[in-house]
Amino acid sequence: MPTDPRQALLSIFKSALAAVDGRERVRSYLLQHPVSAPVFLVSIGKAACAMAQGAHEMLGANIDDALVVTKQGHAESLPWPVLEAGHPLPDERSLAAGLKLLDFVASIPPDATVLVLLSGGASALVEVLPEGVNLAQLRALNDWLLASGHDIVAMNRLRKCLSRIKGGRLAKMLAPRPVLCLAISDVPDDDPCVIGSGPLVADASLMASSDTTGLSSVLVEVLRHSPPAPAADDACFQYVHFEIIARLGNAKRAAAEMARQLGYRAVVHPEFIEGDALAAGARLAQMLLAAPAGELQVWGGETTLKLPSCPGRGGRNQSLALAAALALRGQENIWFLSVGTDGTDGPTTDAGALVDGDTIARGETEGLSARPALASADAGRFLEASGDLIHTGPTGTNVMDLMLGLRV
Repeated sequence: MPTDPRQALLSIFKSALAAVDGRERVRSYLLQHPVSAPVFLVSIGKAACAMAQGAHEMLGANIDDALVVTKQGHAESLPWPVLEAGHPLPDERSLAAGLKLLDFVASIPPDATVLVLLSGGASALVEVLPEGVNLAQLRALNDWLLASGHDIVAMNRLRKCLSRIKGGRLAKMLAPRPVLCLAISDVPDDDPCVIGSGPLVADASLMASSDTTGLSSVLVEVLRHSPPAPAADDACFQYVHFEIIARLGNAKRAAAEMARQLGYRAVVHPEFIEGDALAAGARLAQMLLAAPAGELQVWGGETTLKLPSCPGRGGRNQSLALAAALALRGQENIWFLSVGTDGTDGPTTDAGALVDGDTIARGETEGLSARPALASADAGRFLEASGDLIHTGPTGTNVMDLMLGLRV
């Protein structure tokens, strides 16, 4: 058992990740709910390889063929080729993967079971565009969305408008084949319509006009190319069974349980942490300062970060952690961790940061200043100098962000 509080927090985070591991969650589900052969597998997202590995271990030769698409740098060795594509911005590989998906769907026999494994990142990794829309326009829309400060619900609603597979359209292509979708939720309220932009789920919101405030007139015009989506009562959805096999709540509970095993009390806060990352960091730090010693505070959610025109290095978790470090400055025996459970934070390969009362002083010793770093979305450079960045590599899961605070 670690005695150093910093190492204790890292152990608690590791336990939280294990509770939502894509490989194990797929294995567990298929062990309890066997599927009949032949099976055709589609696995898309940051956790695609881990989830596909779990399916392979349980189904083996019953899987006739598979299509696996994941984020660049997240590929693992599997019995089938693994395609890598762009994230958070879709790229040429995302469109190539979309064409592969169309060909794969067309090859599935009508009597086969289709097993779809879905995790965060799927919205960017695979795309099929409607006629009249090109990659440059798709990237321009995503660029605007990523810098806008919109939450994932609003972003994915607009992404669905420029897709021939999202918003339930993939379900229409697969019908009448039986489809089992196992998903890791990376969205608020675990809404199936939002996970991966809902390729297999009816979405009545597509019938309403989307909020395009702040979007250029050119992109507003592009959105008029939106292909029709199946109605909520379309028969295609009767063939889809959708199960969420891992969610943020699982990770939060596992963190609390590990904290208790290490001898700490634990409080799991039910609120979903969202909104501006800097404001959230300051607020959570104040809550941590008011908490009793020997108690772990567990939060989870997904904040937003409005980017300046030329952002520096970092992501929402790094900005949140640095904002918390400012509020914790000079405090002894206090630590705060904010991490992306997928192992990445924004466009960086760092998961987030683990800060303490001396973080600001350490960064300033290296000639940096925290407030300008936050204003320029350059928290990562400051936190690298202070020695507080967390790097995990791909985790095989993605249930949004986890925040842990500890006083001893």
